[in-house]
Amino acid sequence: MIVIFLLVLWWKKRTQKKFANSDLLERLAPNSSTFKTTLKLVFLLIGMAFLIVSLVNPKMGTKLQTVKREGVDVVFALDVSKSMLAEDIAPNRLEKSKQIISKIIDKLGSDRVGIIIYAGNAYPLLPITTDHGAAKMFLQNANPDLVSSQGTAITEALNLAKTYYNNDEQTNRFLIIISDGEDHQEETKQVAQNIANEGVKVYTIGVGTEKGGPIPMKINGSLIGYKKDNKGETVITKRKPEVLQGIADAANGNYIDGNKTDNPVKIIENIISNAQKSEFETKQFSDYKDQFQWFIGIGILFLLIDIFLFDKKTKWLRKVDLFNEEKK
Repeated sequence: MIVIFLLVLWWKKRTQKKFANSDLLERLAPNSSTFKTTLKLVFLLIGMAFLIVSLVNPKMGTKLQTVKREGVDVVFALDVSKSMLAEDIAPNRLEKSKQIISKIIDKLGSDRVGIIIYAGNAYPLLPITTDHGAAKMFLQNANPDLVSSQGTAITEALNLAKTYYNNDEQTNRFLIIISDGEDHQEETKQVAQNIANEGVKVYTIGVGTEKGGPIPMKINGSLIGYKKDNKGETVITKRKPEVLQGIADAANGNYIDGNKTDNPVKIIENIISNAQKSEFETKQFSDYKDQFQWFIGIGILFLLIDIFLFDKKTKWLRKVDLFNEEKK
């Protein structure tokens, strides 16, 4: 803008010289003021500069704030065995389980969450964390291909869950097992009772129907057939609610039917919301106050001055002759 202003000023001076000499021009336009024109440009530039700075949103005035996070520890043990691919409930047992877990996570506040997957073995999918977004992202990747052997090793999942609760002061710890209950191990009830004695509240959620359904075999999403046994007959997998009920009873917990997503979500939400929250994290951070409004105000003020400032000499200014513009 300064360069353009100088070029225009040079062009005016050059054109004026072609029209008349300086003495004649002063008589023809006695109120003309180069200084006032330059001053208007200065106000315009200052005003725009303040508006540009306001876009950066300057922040000043720091103060320390302490934020305390309270919640409970919730660990999900998700069955990813092949039987969970059965489509006796839509879209299939595994996807239904993911929906349930995802919606429960959405209902959590500042609670910590962890995820275990298991089939023939149990593996930690996500360590316990307050990052619910990461939990949901990892959850979507859970599938039977992540485990090396098939089966339903609920016992291993229970033992692995013990290592998740790393806060000894946490009074409310929850383990939520989601499975169809097939291929359980005999010692599962005893392990469930042991973990309950350590203060962990165990809840089981069953997915699938008692009528059952075949286990689809797919390649790149295309169905190539159904799983068959050694005799060549199609395997029918069924939900075993009595197994999950037995685990819950051994741990003084509850068994919940998970075929309708909203049912377990509401029950778990109510249980966790009524649980006593423990403080597990305290953070201090600097809080800054936005100051952009001051820069906008000053910028607008200079722009208004530029608008209402005439580029001609004013009578009082001519009398004062502060800038020695009057030539005699």
